[in-house]
Amino acid sequence: MSLHRVALVADVPQDRGLEVKIGDVKIVVLRAAGQLRAFQGECPHAGAPLADGALCHGRLICPWHKAAFRAEDGALCEPPALDSLKRYPLELRGEEVWVDDQPIADPHIPPADDTRTFVIVGAGAAGTACAAALREKGFGGRIKMIDREPDAGYDRTVLSKFVLAGEMQPEETPPLRDEDFYKEQRIERIQGEITALDAPAKTLHLNDGQTVNYDAAVLATGGEPNPLELPGADLPQVFLLRSKAQAEQIMHAARADQRAVIIGDSFIALECASALRQQGLEITVLARHAIPFVAQFGEAVGRAIRALHEKNGVKFITEHEAVEITGHDKVEAVLLDNGLRIAADLVLAGVGVHPATEAFASLPRERDHSLRVDGGMRVSQGLWAIGDIATFPLNGQPQRIEHWRLAQQHARIAAANMLGGDEHYLDVPFFWTWHFGKNYDYLGHAEHWDQIEFMGEPEQPPFIGLFARDGVVVAAVACEKERAMALLAERMKQPLSIEDAWKLIRD
Repeated sequence: MSLHRVALVADVPQDRGLEVKIGDVKIVVLRAAGQLRAFQGECPHAGAPLADGALCHGRLICPWHKAAFRAEDGALCEPPALDSLKRYPLELRGEEVWVDDQPIADPHIPPADDTRTFVIVGAGAAGTACAAALREKGFGGRIKMIDREPDAGYDRTVLSKFVLAGEMQPEETPPLRDEDFYKEQRIERIQGEITALDAPAKTLHLNDGQTVNYDAAVLATGGEPNPLELPGADLPQVFLLRSKAQAEQIMHAARADQRAVIIGDSFIALECASALRQQGLEITVLARHAIPFVAQFGEAVGRAIRALHEKNGVKFITEHEAVEITGHDKVEAVLLDNGLRIAADLVLAGVGVHPATEAFASLPRERDHSLRVDGGMRVSQGLWAIGDIATFPLNGQPQRIEHWRLAQQHARIAAANMLGGDEHYLDVPFFWTWHFGKNYDYLGHAEHWDQIEFMGEPEQPPFIGLFARDGVVVAAVACEKERAMALLAERMKQPLSIEDAWKLIRD
């Protein structure tokens, strides 16, 4: 051991971590059940400084994307992180804190002592999280991941936020796990597409004629972008954005002096508007709503985000719809229902997604083609569905929510239950959206509220807004209030009055 004096005991706060450095190694020291602990200082998901997060109910919550870790031992509790925290040896010498610069070794590869085969269909956020959780929870049998994309799962959230803005090359899109992980954890990746599912026989049929049998299977195929149902939508410069390959196509076509028309005002659509505008393109958004995101964020925040876009040169058209994309061998214009013609060099559609469940037609499906699951994410005996394709019970009501982190939470629940557990979703949905350098965090899933209160102004971040119904917080939205939102992510798991929420934030 090579211990280094890093702090005094009195330096370590009660309600958060203290970041210390040993050379280039960043470490967070925190209090857990009256004891001091030392862990890696940056979140394993995206490198957020964990000392800027919150310590609440025995958990350390990441300030950026609300991954949660058990303060006692660093064990992963909530994604989007897929790994537990590395722990560092710590000693107290009187009032001095000494920490080793080498983490405690923790190889976590279960022995291959299980004859079962678990199959995961889809290698995105949900599928990859499920594979990682199965090994983390001790499953030693075979894991097969079937996905139609050639690459291992990667972080799709950066495509609309950073890749289209030119801040990251498509090939730099971070993988969810590196190749060594799949090899070390004995996870078999199969490139292919499921064409049919025989649930009673526990068999999957692939497009190349293969059949794959399973003891348990998880369906995690995610969403497919809704296509544009317009004349001219098949022209080469009309794009959807869901994959790295599609991002590459857009980047290859986009030039700083071009005109882009974005059809739709979804989160993806406006993130793309922000990114392409930062690349110097002239952007016109054909929006379905005069105020974007009003159903999620309310009018004040929606107006502020639209104003931010307009301040940066994005144009909005809200009262008319596209009826045709015109051009000869390339996009030339978008024609609206009032006869207006908007010149365009490329068109990007952001009109939502639908569950990718075509191959599962043998299963009962909801009207939106999602799969209804119980509280444990189970479709039927030996079969689970997670992420964008799952309609699951939330607060007693069936919901389908297209959030990255929630899909990974589904995955961890399904993994536990595949191994005989009885876990259910008891968390608070969370997502984030990025516009012109501003990150907006959202907690909850509120369809109705009777009270909104703000600290700060949405037009001039930082701010935080609380949405309440009958005096209880049902959602929160914020910009540049990461630690407050980290605290709320944990505290909103139980009923929280708006008065107590403000006291928590102000303290």
